[in-house]
Amino acid sequence: MIHEIVFHGQGGYDWDTVYNMPIWLRKYTFSKISTYYENRNESQKKAMSGQKGAKTLVDSTGNVNKSEFSTAAQPYTKTSYK
Repeated sequence: MIHEIVFHGQGGYDWDTVYNMPIWLRKYTFSKISTYYENRNESQKKAMSGQKGAKTLVDSTGNVNKSEFSTAAQPYTKTSYK
């Protein structure tokens, strides 16, 4: 538990501080960090599942979608320098 708090606390806790915490506070801190990462993973999964219908320039086989590429490509504009 001490390692998990120090590691997932992202520099907010050092080993000495967590070791000397009262046990009730250590358990509370661990549960809050655990809940945070569970919620974060769940929201990432939702975001990834929402992108399944998104159009990409390269399909799953590695071939370029020509129609998507032609619409996404920016036309070349010549710049002039003075």
